[in-house]
Amino acid sequence: MARNTYDLLSKLNPTQHFPIDSLLRYCSSNVSGFPHSPSHFTISQFGHGQSNPTYLIEVGDQGSVVKRYVLRKKPSGTLLASAHAVDREFQVLQALGTHTQVPVPKVFCFCNDSTVIGTPFYVMEFLEGRIYIDPKLPGVAPETRRAIYRETAKTLASLHSSNVDSIGLGNYGRRNDYCKRTIERWAKQYIASTSEGKPERNPKMFALIDWLRSQIPPEDSSGATAGLVHGDFRIDNLVFHPTEDRVIGILDWELSTLGNQMCDVAYSCLPYIADIGNDKVQNGLEHSGLPEGIPSLPEYLAEYCSLAGRKWPLAEWKFYVAFSLFRAASIFAGIYNRWVKGNASGGERARYTGRLANEIIDAAWQFIKRESVLPQHPPSVANGKDVLGLSSGGRFIPSQKVLTLRNKLIKFMEEHIYPMESEFYKLAQSEKRWTVHPAEEELKELAKKEGLWNLFIPLDSAAIAKKLLFDGSNNHSNDANDLLLGAGLTNLEYGYLCEIMGRSVWAPQVFNCGAPDTGNMEVLLRYGNKEQQQKWLIPLLEGKIRSGFAMTEPGVASSDATNIECSIKRQGDSYIINGRKWWTSGAMDPRCKVLVVMGKTDFNAEIHKQQSMILVDIQTPGVHIKRPLLVFGFDDAPHGHAEVIFENVRVPAKNILLGEGRGFEIAQGRLGPGRLHHCMRLVGAAERGMQLMAQRAINRKTFGKFIAQHGSFLSDMAKCRIDVEMTRLLVLEAADQLDKHGNKKARGILAMAKVATPNMALKVLDMAIQVHGAAGVSSDTVLAHLWATARTLRIADGPDEVHLGTIAKVELQRAKL
Repeated sequence: MARNTYDLLSKLNPTQHFPIDSLLRYCSSNVSGFPHSPSHFTISQFGHGQSNPTYLIEVGDQGSVVKRYVLRKKPSGTLLASAHAVDREFQVLQALGTHTQVPVPKVFCFCNDSTVIGTPFYVMEFLEGRIYIDPKLPGVAPETRRAIYRETAKTLASLHSSNVDSIGLGNYGRRNDYCKRTIERWAKQYIASTSEGKPERNPKMFALIDWLRSQIPPEDSSGATAGLVHGDFRIDNLVFHPTEDRVIGILDWELSTLGNQMCDVAYSCLPYIADIGNDKVQNGLEHSGLPEGIPSLPEYLAEYCSLAGRKWPLAEWKFYVAFSLFRAASIFAGIYNRWVKGNASGGERARYTGRLANEIIDAAWQFIKRESVLPQHPPSVANGKDVLGLSSGGRFIPSQKVLTLRNKLIKFMEEHIYPMESEFYKLAQSEKRWTVHPAEEELKELAKKEGLWNLFIPLDSAAIAKKLLFDGSNNHSNDANDLLLGAGLTNLEYGYLCEIMGRSVWAPQVFNCGAPDTGNMEVLLRYGNKEQQQKWLIPLLEGKIRSGFAMTEPGVASSDATNIECSIKRQGDSYIINGRKWWTSGAMDPRCKVLVVMGKTDFNAEIHKQQSMILVDIQTPGVHIKRPLLVFGFDDAPHGHAEVIFENVRVPAKNILLGEGRGFEIAQGRLGPGRLHHCMRLVGAAERGMQLMAQRAINRKTFGKFIAQHGSFLSDMAKCRIDVEMTRLLVLEAADQLDKHGNKKARGILAMAKVATPNMALKVLDMAIQVHGAAGVSSDTVLAHLWATARTLRIADGPDEVHLGTIAKVELQRAKL
């Protein structure tokens, strides 16, 4: 749990008392708003931290609001040379607070006169907020954990982006040879701390120093990593807002200087490598298991590098981590030396720091001796981007453009979609379930601003639309038109993004990439005339309306579309539609304004020329939405799947798409990419299942062991991972062939993907449900809904038997060639 900044207060250490009257006189003259003759005055010491003693001052006049200030001073007694430079802390805080947006407490004054309280000190504002002592964040919700780590990476990137020359810190330190100088400095500090034998000198420390000297990376003042260094950047030196997951202050600037900023990055990553507790060092998060919500080390590094515009130094990473552990060991040795002398600010916790120093040295050597420094899912960051696609899937991302979109999409999902899932479900299960959650519309606008809108539109369709659609007759600028037409991606490129959306049943519509709208927009882009596009396509592209697709009928086997019986009869300038449809996806949505209806215009024509598609305004008289249909108990509100009766529905003849008898032609053009989108999303659903399965297995015990320790589970989980990876490659190959050869020539591999993907997703999700036990079949997780969706798509995308027939026919045709 987080600790309020008040929780860290303790009684004053008697050895560190200072003259109160002298302090009051100084503050009254030098601290803004400080009362001259306060009637109320208390001072308490903060127990957290092991360096410069820090105090809370509470002061006020009778009847007035108590004001709070923080005083930070040098320790008393004999100190190591150049240590505890509170004047430098004041300097950097003043510069950052005055000239940047880096979150730091406001400083009021610095006193270099030791006669006031015995040592130099400075006074700054008190920040009331949360401090997380334990980097595992126990008792914190998973979504909050992820937000905290993201904010930590963001804060470090903000600090490292400061232009020291423009804010008056250009001479704050030497920018070149930082690592070399720091090694020598802390080697001397270690020797000085151990000169009296408490703690005893560790020979492994001197071997570590020699190893570091031989591994120093090239450094110069103009290097990409040169800049302001905090020196002790870790999560417990950050103050978070009392209720919001954002940093309001970076504390403890004692070690700040100019130099190699990757040392800060490595130091902030130490919890992943070693758990340095109050009295012992244990395995870090990499090996002890990540609590749910905390990003992996690759994700944390990718977040920092993306925000800071930096490259992760893979080749030098072993040095940077060992360097950070070495420096920590030297610091702890110094703290123990001060504890022996009676002037350590950390209280009784300092008595264990001598032992901790030696355990940290051992941890450094263990890391150095690793065959690989990479964690389970290593990043490969180039120019701040993760070219391996972060930690789950997508190992062969085709371009930097797609990678950038994918990283933005993952971040959007984690920050906005997953945290809202429970709220969306609550509304969908309430009496008002056929209404749209206001947050969904807000997220859609945010997705537009992020450039994550209409990403499904293929490159060729976007090119067609630019010629046919945007001639200046709409009310959008050219930039807005480009936004409505997506990013101009190929089907293969979109596959890497669509998969991410599939991890939540709520995500696709937020990015205007949900079925059946994607297929219907494709139909209008490819086959609609100018008037149809202006009336229906533009509002769909804008996300102002939604649509439905009406093909399946209850009275016939609709897997063979030649069975369809709905009639579309020409009568003068109109068509009259009669028929009963069901599983009309989207028709229940209150935003649904238009239906794409498939029926027969000529019952006597050649069998594949009888069908046509026509646009029907859902408000047309004779259109009756009879009922919503349930999918394994889910009605998918507010979207829904409806049974719809068309009773003498009269629509203008101009609403016909492409012409009479062209329905099968349109269907084939629509259902190639559209149905492959389902496969892409199902891969994402399976990945979500894998994630939830793994988290459950490492946190839940059965028969005295964690589930993850049972051999049968490990075997089954490994097989699931193999299936996910194989299927992903099959789907991406199908998308690539669709791009290169078109729907007809790619029909064989498209059919393979449509068979393999839902079956794979069902297997993975079923195992995830099994691992969750009763929770898995409940609505407390997303697993049951994802499973129901996957099972439905084995029918909605055409039954396996039809696709298997297509695959076999393609094979036989190859044999004849």
